[in-house]
Amino acid sequence: MLGPVILAASRSDALRRTLSAAPVTKPVVNRFIAGESVEETTPVVRSLADQGLEITLDVLGEDITDPSAALAARDAYLRLIDALAPLELGPRAEMSVKLSSFGQALPGGHDLALKNVTAVVEAADAAGTTVTLDAEDHTTLDSTLAVHAELRERFPSTGAVVQSYLFRTEEDCRVLAAAGSRVRLVKGAYKEPASVAYQDKAEVDRAYIRCLRILMDGSGYPMVGTHDPRIVAIAQDLARRAGRKLDEYEFQMLYGIREAEQFRLAAEGHRMRVYIAYGTDWYGYFMRRLAERPANLTFFLRSLVSRG
Repeated sequence: MLGPVILAASRSDALRRTLSAAPVTKPVVNRFIAGESVEETTPVVRSLADQGLEITLDVLGEDITDPSAALAARDAYLRLIDALAPLELGPRAEMSVKLSSFGQALPGGHDLALKNVTAVVEAADAAGTTVTLDAEDHTTLDSTLAVHAELRERFPSTGAVVQSYLFRTEEDCRVLAAAGSRVRLVKGAYKEPASVAYQDKAEVDRAYIRCLRILMDGSGYPMVGTHDPRIVAIAQDLARRAGRKLDEYEFQMLYGIREAEQFRLAAEGHRMRVYIAYGTDWYGYFMRRLAERPANLTFFLRSLVSRG
């Protein structure tokens, strides 16, 4: 039950300052964060693409507290799109965005986030790629899905993310699994109350498989966000049963986690996309990675001890 404790710690400013200042932290964080700037990150993108992997990029930063910071987040993505252009990867390198970065939680935040993300989606489309809207805590979901629906009217390849631990997700999958849609299914990495989300890991896993079946049987393009080898195998079986070819769905995994499995799937002909996060605001993202998998926490603590 360490996950909820770590998620609570992810909101602690005091712990953020302590860990950020510790000299042993950065080398460990670098396992999950590709760099602090776009200049540090693009060589990583190039290297992975050369090895047959696809990419989605997240400029770290969320819980924006003023409109100027939301504009800065928008501009960071616009710089990213410009930096990707010389790589000529097209849709093999897309963007993942959190609407909280674009001001969703501010007064009038829905319209502000829509305006800011639209500029990013327009630029991505002009560059021959696309954007996926990340899921955050359940209180933002209706707004995020409404933004997604509006964006798809002009940019139908805009992706959405759903989280299997929420009770509502099976119905959301039925709605989203339409022709031309792109839907990433993940288990969920935020602390959610028992009134809206499954709390038991086995229940979350069972819900994930139910949702995955809906997406595979639908008319859209499923994006299977998992590091669980059992679910990888189930996804392959469900895809075969649904008559899907290898290019009609994809796997997605986080940068720095199960890298050998990423290369194995790509070598077998699967589309395998790596979620790469970069930026200086790494703390919340890093803590959620620790909360997701006990092995990540073990790795972190062992590294602290060995480096100490």
